[in-house]
Amino acid sequence: MKKILVINGPNLNLLGQREPGLYGHLTLAGINDRLKKLAETLNLEIFFIQSNHEGALVDAVQLVGSQYDGGILNAAAYTHTSLALRDAVLAIDKPVIEVHLTNPASREEFRQRSLLAGAASGLVAGFGARSYELALYWFAEES
Repeated sequence: MKKILVINGPNLNLLGQREPGLYGHLTLAGINDRLKKLAETLNLEIFFIQSNHEGALVDAVQLVGSQYDGGILNAAAYTHTSLALRDAVLAIDKPVIEVHLTNPASREEFRQRSLLAGAASGLVAGFGARSYELALYWFAEES
């Protein structure tokens, strides 16, 4: 059974109350519950980490490399600024799928550039909480 680590970055712990017109009303706990149920049906083991701290997110990506079969990463604002996260994704030999609730390409100019996109195995964005689910399906189908 594949083990997948879902890594969530800064301010995602505020989902459900932070800009619900943009991010929706579902909390991070609600997203995680949906992912747990889906992972069971897909025969995947799923684990979760959320941090507002860049170094903790780098540590989590490194854990993917040593203890998991892959990762789903929503680096939030660090997507656009963190060379350290990009380097961590490049340093491991496990697939990492970048996810976003919104479509960064349709947002402010500074959000349209991802430092992670070229390092990640794939990108799913703009489908709200379903972005995570689509990434999880990829892991289930990827051999």
